[in-house]
Amino acid sequence: MIKGSTQQFLPISQIREGIVVLKNNALRGVMMVSSLNFALKSEQEQMAVISQFQNFLNSLDFFCQIVVHSRKLNITSYLDKIKQLERTQQNELLRIQTREYRMFIEELVKEKNIMSKSFYIIVPYSFAQPQVKTSFKSLLKGEITPPLTEEMFQRGKQQIWQRMEFVAAGLRGCGLRAVPLTTPELIELFWSLYHPQQAEVGYYPEPPPELIR
Repeated sequence: MIKGSTQQFLPISQIREGIVVLKNNALRGVMMVSSLNFALKSEQEQMAVISQFQNFLNSLDFFCQIVVHSRKLNITSYLDKIKQLERTQQNELLRIQTREYRMFIEELVKEKNIMSKSFYIIVPYSFAQPQVKTSFKSLLKGEITPPLTEEMFQRGKQQIWQRMEFVAAGLRGCGLRAVPLTTPELIELFWSLYHPQQAEVGYYPEPPPELIR
């Protein structure tokens, strides 16, 4: 039987100062990107967006990853507000209409999976050094990653922030807005990825204070 926390199977070592630190000491920044209603634009506008996005991709001199995350839309807090309005409504007719509206929304959510999509760009930075030895062990590792010092972390964080600013500027030309996620937002994001059922009903645990840096 394998004992221990599931955290030991995750590639993340820690999250600090808005930066994800992997177990191999590589760093990652995560940006949330706004959406664009491409289908409602004219053909000329669509071609302009495609051209701008192509120029943005060609301007990159580092790797980045585009992630599209889909999950059931959480309207628990919205339904709670409707219930509260229904309880406090003084007018009987309005109270009946509010209740019918709430029941309609609840049935709609039960019958159809209403999904929300979130868009992210992962910006990497690595301290990996090229291999000098050619032993079998070194070939398996593929790269040498030095221990992460505070000076290295700050230097890597600065590099990631410069890259994220570059990405944000490139996406603005496409009519998109990209915002770096903070430490609490990153913790909430990764928690929801590994606990989708709890996240769907709006449950998020309070992160430990030591992680919010």
